[in-house]
Amino acid sequence: MPRELISLVCGECKRKNYTTLKNKKTHQEKLETSKFCRSCRKHTPHKEGKV
Repeated sequence: MPRELISLVCGECKRKNYTTLKNKKTHQEKLETSKFCRSCRKHTPHKEGKV
C-alpha cells in the first residue's frame, strides 16, 4: 500500500494535532498547510512529522 500515515505538527507549539494519509510515491516533499491549533487557539502553519 503506497499511502502512509503522517501527523501534522504545529509550527509554534510543536504539538501533534492532526493525522492524515499521504502517498509518498507521488509526493516526496514534506506537507505544509495552515490549520487551527487548539492549544495556540489560532491558525498556524503545520508541517509533516513522524507518527
